[in-house]
Amino acid sequence: MRKLSALLAEGKGVVLDGALATNLETLGADISSALWSASLLQTNPSLIRQTHASYFAHGSQVATTASYQASIPGLAKHLSISEEEATKYVQKSVALAQEARDEYLSPASDKRQEAQRLLIAGSVGPYGAYLADGSEYTGSYNLTVDQYHDFHRGRIAALLAAGVDVLAIETIPSITETRALVSLISTEYPEAEVWFTFTLSSPTCLSDGTPIADVMAALRPFPNVVAVGVNCVSPELALEGLKEFRKHTEKPLIAYPNSGEKWDAAKRDWHGGKAQGGELKQWVKDVWDVGARVIGGCCRTGPEDVAVVAETIRELSESV
Repeated sequence: MRKLSALLAEGKGVVLDGALATNLETLGADISSALWSASLLQTNPSLIRQTHASYFAHGSQVATTASYQASIPGLAKHLSISEEEATKYVQKSVALAQEARDEYLSPASDKRQEAQRLLIAGSVGPYGAYLADGSEYTGSYNLTVDQYHDFHRGRIAALLAAGVDVLAIETIPSITETRALVSLISTEYPEAEVWFTFTLSSPTCLSDGTPIADVMAALRPFPNVVAVGVNCVSPELALEGLKEFRKHTEKPLIAYPNSGEKWDAAKRDWHGGKAQGGELKQWVKDVWDVGARVIGGCCRTGPEDVAVVAETIRELSESV
């Protein structure tokens, strides 16, 4: 198994991929269901593999599986299938990413030397994503520890059994879910490497209002949490949030914000400007200076944006 910690130990940057759903839409996919891009695991898996392949070709070192919305309860509910069948779809999300990596590293390719530097990250979205009501940006739900464990256990087990290199615990809005997830992983899957990324309500707090200082204190005892940071927020908020993370943790920082465009929930559309080109390049330099060593994109970003991130990280890493 490849290790994110090994790459980070080199002191150089790691390039994440960009948005899965955004690229799928450009390929003509309909992701309007409650399962979002995970619905394509059943209806058009080749488009998922194609998207992973495109990100590898544009410089990404990490393929994040199409399992963010693919919790076992969610798949069973929305596809009217058994939990056993749902587990197979989660594992299929890993296989598609692995196939894309193998294709990129084909025997005829000159990229074989990169084999140990290309990782598969198993996406684990929050309970709020299952609710499909935007609560991953508010944290306005609160389960017991056992309920969180029951919800997350099946997907995490399936991802690890399928061979992911790291678990991407992402878009987490609350301290209660954070504590439940890290207790589950540390007790039942202690060998698994994980990263945690959060949504923020301000540069100093998670979406549920918990100070970042308290969140870092909760994660500090766990060495298998190999990176922490933010995702699915604006580039500006990501940068300011990372400055707060740096005050309270020595762990490597990770950032993959949205494009800079804003979501209009009433019109169900995006508006505003997108960070790209020189502006994106400068943002990468700024978060690098704060301590980010794992950098990519979230909603509304694509392969071209990842290419800018990869070029910038390459330049910055060469100066280390």
